[in-house]
Amino acid sequence: MVKLDPSGRWFVSLKINDPIDHKLKPLDKKVGIDLGISSLFTTSDGVKVSNPRHFNKVYKKLRLAQKSLSRKTKGSKNTEKARVKVAKIQAKIADCRRDHTHKLTTQLIRENQTIVVEDLAVKNMVKNHPYGLARAISDTNWGELVQQLTYKAEWYGRELIKIDRWFPSSKRCSNCGYIADKMPLNIREWDCPKCNSHHDRDLNASINILAAGLAVSVCGATVRPEGSKSLKAGAKKQKPKS
Repeated sequence: MVKLDPSGRWFVSLKINDPIDHKLKPLDKKVGIDLGISSLFTTSDGVKVSNPRHFNKVYKKLRLAQKSLSRKTKGSKNTEKARVKVAKIQAKIADCRRDHTHKLTTQLIRENQTIVVEDLAVKNMVKNHPYGLARAISDTNWGELVQQLTYKAEWYGRELIKIDRWFPSSKRCSNCGYIADKMPLNIREWDCPKCNSHHDRDLNASINILAAGLAVSVCGATVRPEGSKSLKAGAKKQKPKS
């Protein structure tokens, strides 16, 4: 398939049969991942991956190009040149996001046998939040990250577990199971009133995500966190095909 994208670049897609077995050597390591904005994600073993904010790096340049395009006469050659300029900037943002995400997901797959993430509805989150926050969520590329983990886990013989998005990972104390009533986004650290444990919000969430995912492996599709009578955490377990 040959394709011309809006920025004027040509792409050729080829379909081939690959007989090579890409399965990696099994590992004992398991990790939970909490997706975020300040940090792109935090792992249950304490690693925080910074958010590169690709959109912010070229925001002013894109705004100027879009402003220039809006002033051109429709149908003119200058309009087409201005349109391509905008498209090239947008393509660069998308390419940087995709490349960065591929590097991160490949590293996660190579270093871990089991990966647990939340099954977030990214499109709904973008639609239901104010423009500034919605733009920040889009720039994280969460949806692409989870999609890449999904097919790479299958390729390389790893296990990906998705837990329900409503699981109270941020509000639950990973030490004693206490669940706080509220946990606004501006609260980055908190102390459990039951066991006095001090928590980094994202690290605590990633530990809870891992625990919920592993419980699914043992107990089945539904997990009820300790200390909660009403909240449930469902999960979907995706095993690699043999």
